[in-house]
This record gives sequence, C-alpha cells and structure tokens, in this order.
Amino acid sequence: MARREMTMADNARPAHEGEEHLEEVGAKLNWLRAGVLGANDGIVSVAGVVIGVAGATTNLIAIITAGLAAWVAGAFSMAGGEYVSVSTQRDTEKALLEKERWELKTMPHEEFDELADLYVQRGVTPEVAQLVARDLTKHDALRAHADAELGIDPDALTNPWAAALSSMIAFTAGALLPMGVVLLPVDAATRVWLVVAAVAVGLLLTGWVSAALGKAALGKAIARNVGMGMLTMAVTYAVGALFGSAVGV
Repeated sequence: MARREMTMADNARPAHEGEEHLEEVGAKLNWLRAGVLGANDGIVSVAGVVIGVAGATTNLIAIITAGLAAWVAGAFSMAGGEYVSVSTQRDTEKALLEKERWELKTMPHEEFDELADLYVQRGVTPEVAQLVARDLTKHDALRAHADAELGIDPDALTNPWAAALSSMIAFTAGALLPMGVVLLPVDAATRVWLVVAAVAVGLLLTGWVSAALGKAALGKAIARNVGMGMLTMAVTYAVGALFGSAVGV
C-alpha cells in the first residue's frame, strides 16, 4: 500500500511541474497581450490627435507638435499607470507572503493540515495528500503554501519597472505608425487619408493578434478594433474641422 501511495505521489509531481509551466506560458501570453493593447492605444490616441488637428489646420508643424505631445503624454501616462498598478499588486503579494511566513513559524501544524486539505480539495486522496504536503513542506514550505494557497511564485513577483517600461515601449511602437505617415512629403488632404489607411492596417493587425492570443472570433475582434479606431478619427476630425472653422484657422 505504501509503495502504491509513493508511486501515486511521484506521478503527481510531473503534473504539478506541468501546471507551473502552463502558468509561466499564460503569464507570458498576458504580457504579450498587454503589449499589443498598448500598441493599439498608441495608434488610436496619436492618430486621433493628429487627425483632429489636421481637421483644424493644414499647418504641418502644428500637426507634428500635437502628435509629439500626444505621443509623449500617452507613453508616460501608460508607464505611470502601469507602475502604480503593478506596484500595488507587488505590495499585496509581499504582504501575503509575509503573513504566510508568520503563520508557518507560529502554527506549523495547522499550516501543514491546511496544505494537505488543499490537495484533497483538488481530488487527491487524504493519504497521498499527506505525503505530498510532507515532501513539499520539507523542500520549501513557503513556496508550497504560496503556490497552493495564493498562486504566487515568491521568486517571480511582478516587477513594476519592467511593466512600466514595456507599456511605454508598446505605446511608442503604436504611435510611430501615425507619426511616421504624418511626416511623409504629401499634400494635406493626401496626408489625412494616408494616416487613416495606415491606422486601419495597424488596427487590423493588432486586432488579429489580440484575438489570436485570446482565442476569440477573428472577424468580430478585428471589426470592433478597426471600427472604434475609425470612429475615433472621424469624431476628432469633425471636432477639429468645426473648431478650425469657428476660429478661422
């Protein structure tokens, strides 16, 4: 019986390692999805501004200045928001780990029973759950409880600086599309339509990647993404045109 229990416990370990691997892949996909959404924001935000200003004036310097301002402000806003958000998450994770350390130090037996019970709730028999909890506790008690109870890897806490930098880079990558088109040596009317066309292509690509990562329906995701971008530019252009007419720009 004991030999059979140990075999079952050993067979459980590769599955647990596989689950950790899938969690790592999921985390990477989430980062990639966040990067795509950041680039999407860069495209729409900067394109909306340059199109809006283009509706008010044909002055290329004014359009470029507005686009650069939107680019810098958007990139730093994205980075700052991500830094604050991830810092809060990291502080929460550290507080939970500190609480877990205290509980392991002051009530080890209760914590052991809790860990075993968590594996029972996952479908492991009580006898095997005791063996798993014993081995994991002997190896690294904090990591075992952080994984089973909190879903946290103590050695891989979220990094707010990395999140902020990645958000800034993603937004900048998206902003480069409309800004690059604005700088083309063409007449004012052609410039506006080239920006619209470039943004449509860019949003089509980001919508496709986002839908693929989220396993959503490609057609609907792309249509929503491109449609919202086109609506944004149409509204900002109309506002710019009305403002330009009102002040005689």
